[in-house]
Amino acid sequence: MCQATVSVTLLGFLLISAIAAPTKKEDVEIYRFHINSTVTSRYAITVITSRVVNQHSESKEINFQVKIPKNAFISKFRMTIDGKTYDGVVKEKEAAQQQYSQAVARGESAGVVSSVGRTLEEFKTSVTVAANGKVTFELTYEELLKRRLGKYELLINAQPMQPVADFKIDVYIHEDPGISFLEVKGGLNTEELANAVTTTRSGKEAWVHFYPTREQQTMCKSCTETGLNGDLIITYDVERVNPNGDWKISNGYVAHWFAPMGIQQIPKNVVFVIDRSGSMHGRKMEQTRLAMQRILGDLASDDNFGLIIFDSHVDVWKQELLQATESNVNLAKSFVRRIEDQGATDINSAVLKGVEMINRHPREGSASILILLTDGAPNSGVSNPERIQANVKEAIGGKFALYCLGFGFDVNFDFLEKMALENGGLARRIYEDSDADLQLQGFYEEVATPLLHDLQLNYEGASNLTQTEFGLYYNGSEIVVAGEITDNSLESFKVEVVAFSKSKKVKYEETVSLRDLPEVPPQHENFTQRLWAYLTVKQLLRKELTLKGEEKEAAKKEALDLSLKYSFVTPLTSMVVTKPQESDTQVAHKPKEGEERGRCHDCLLVSQGRRGGPVGGGFHILAHSPPVFHPAHSPPMSHPGLPGLQAMPVRPAMPVRPGLQRERGISGISDYEVAEHQDYDYFFQIEPQSADFVTMNPRPTKISQFQMTSLPLPPANSVRFLISSSSQPKPLCYDIPLASKIRLLADPSSQFSMNGELTLYGGKGFKQIAIHYKTNHHLTISTSGINYSDGQNAVNFVWGQEPTKHEADSVSVILRNNEVDVTIGSVRVVFLLHKEDRDVFLWPAIRQQPKHGSLQGILAKTDVQYEKLLGSRIKINNQEESASLSTATDYRLHSAPSVECWLVRLQFALQGELSDFTVSQL
Repeated sequence: MCQATVSVTLLGFLLISAIAAPTKKEDVEIYRFHINSTVTSRYAITVITSRVVNQHSESKEINFQVKIPKNAFISKFRMTIDGKTYDGVVKEKEAAQQQYSQAVARGESAGVVSSVGRTLEEFKTSVTVAANGKVTFELTYEELLKRRLGKYELLINAQPMQPVADFKIDVYIHEDPGISFLEVKGGLNTEELANAVTTTRSGKEAWVHFYPTREQQTMCKSCTETGLNGDLIITYDVERVNPNGDWKISNGYVAHWFAPMGIQQIPKNVVFVIDRSGSMHGRKMEQTRLAMQRILGDLASDDNFGLIIFDSHVDVWKQELLQATESNVNLAKSFVRRIEDQGATDINSAVLKGVEMINRHPREGSASILILLTDGAPNSGVSNPERIQANVKEAIGGKFALYCLGFGFDVNFDFLEKMALENGGLARRIYEDSDADLQLQGFYEEVATPLLHDLQLNYEGASNLTQTEFGLYYNGSEIVVAGEITDNSLESFKVEVVAFSKSKKVKYEETVSLRDLPEVPPQHENFTQRLWAYLTVKQLLRKELTLKGEEKEAAKKEALDLSLKYSFVTPLTSMVVTKPQESDTQVAHKPKEGEERGRCHDCLLVSQGRRGGPVGGGFHILAHSPPVFHPAHSPPMSHPGLPGLQAMPVRPAMPVRPGLQRERGISGISDYEVAEHQDYDYFFQIEPQSADFVTMNPRPTKISQFQMTSLPLPPANSVRFLISSSSQPKPLCYDIPLASKIRLLADPSSQFSMNGELTLYGGKGFKQIAIHYKTNHHLTISTSGINYSDGQNAVNFVWGQEPTKHEADSVSVILRNNEVDVTIGSVRVVFLLHKEDRDVFLWPAIRQQPKHGSLQGILAKTDVQYEKLLGSRIKINNQEESASLSTATDYRLHSAPSVECWLVRLQFALQGELSDFTVSQL
């Protein structure tokens, strides 16, 4: 199943889409658009930042629109308007709803009704900005990436609605077991944009950067005059050396990832219950027939299967389950091709018939699965949903899983979802698109290969555990369990996993020494706690759907308390944002899954406040979760485990969740999928409020020369350089002597050259870099400033000043915090200013360069193709040389990570002598 392919819409992925829509290109400019995603042990925290300036001579309404995955929780929203910052706060949904209703009653509201796609929820808001004013929007959300079909998928979609001078997507992935493979694809990784994408891998870490120039943002296949419109997909998996799984323990919380491999597949008993009622007429029935042809062809030879079709009557293909031999499969395909739509919908009788077939054919060492596909609500026979749910639950009796696939939006999805959850499965919507057959086939591939059943995970020394019982574990999936450490003085931690394979009971046991676990970096030390909270809230929300009475209220209360404590946007909480000295209110409401699509599912409705004029001045985002803005004099509490987030004091979470860990589930399928019917309303309001607000406007700082030379640092002999390799997991590295003047990059055909002088003290990077273009363009970058001249005019920048941009005649210079982004002709380089200890130095990172082979300089080769031979020998272009495993700091990135590399001689790495790459003057 790991090798199977499937439509991306059915894979587990994280999708990020950010849209900041200007009124007119000449009026409103997006001058910075950044998406930063950090993935630590499959837990992704994503920050989208959009900085916009109103260049018009009067106030303008500026929109911010974001698409986030349905499984993600918003955990922070912030606006900065002309230097004043407004943070959001989480409130209980009912309290925020009251504020919303009051705003509507005052006639100050405008509505935004968001579309709901297969995996996305759309967030929209707007604010009125004064003439020449600036606004920064910042949205943070969190999600646990789910493993499906043997891989995790992080999907980033960008549509800024105009070309942006400072556009960046940065992804950092850290996985302690090691990254087994990583692939970058998607509509933004095309031939036209290939130079804009850079990937670096080193053992446990990977970095992906997407830095397109303004010109590139209008040249790709999915680009238009309004800029980028596409996605960047990062797919990866981790090494699985230990069959007992991987661990992470920090700050009193533990997380365990369990995904054993090399296990023999368990034979299936699978019954397909297919709706053929009149509403399935046309393309839906055609796609169902096509999907079933493929699914039947994928059955394993030792599987047993059955087919039931129903309308107001139930027809069984064969009364007995048949083995999936070639002849039986061909007969079944012939039967499926003849299915015709007719009649009403008797779901109760059809599902009970499927249960009867499975119960009548018990088989030791096998796993039974019942799959229902329908596009409507029950309207024949027993039609009361609660009665049907009770009948099915009693008939199955917890012996096997029921999966419900709802085709389209006429289906009663709430009914299907509860029925599936009550019987150890899940419900999934199949969208009425051209790939509906692939959606059906893709779902089946996820459950096609059971490896273990009746799993029980036991932990000594932990409590408040998330779900620990699972009915089935499927190939290509993963079980994740988290909890609290009961005794922080423990030196070891014991886990036991008991399960049943095809032929026997199996046990996975391990005692983990806490001292042997990988050290958790300070910036990641709280993610285990947030992962535990995320999983707990997800499972409580799902469990609440199936409970009644006091148990239902208790689960709901605990989910609410945790949502408030961790500032999670959930179906129980709302984010409230308040901006002072404004009177108009804008409301963004997100409809629930399956809401009538004719009700403006993708439009912006703008109304005026009582005073007339354009709506603006603020917004309430009624979104079940996050923020009210804190004045500077009101001391906020920090969100547990996430530095920089602020929350008001809330009740502590309930210490114990009786029975939650005993809830059974299906690994990789139902362990943390969101209940699809639950709605998240985003409700932001700008209210009059007199308050002082924190100003985020630091003064520029100049790096003076004495900082670099006040005390000589111990001299090093050389500076270490890296050359990445797309064909090998480890880059090569080599050393260049200090104080050398180096030809970094030269393109004689375009009269471009870039030279740099290495520092004398510190031995870490460059003290000065010079670029020459044609005969009149000269750019000098040093640790004290940046100077540019076009032969007639000169421009000077100082490090630390406000972000600045200069553009003229094929030259673009953008100064940001501790970096300058330079595009000259067809070359783009980002120069990073690093400060380590008392050393200040520069480092160039090539983002784009011509593809022809006449380039010169040590940075001309961005990708080295080498072969790793036996021992520690490296082969390049039929030359072999011994290498040693070493480390290097990758200063091409702001984080300056230490990466493993194969250290070789400079002459071998560059295929030339040092003198071939030195210059007499910059």
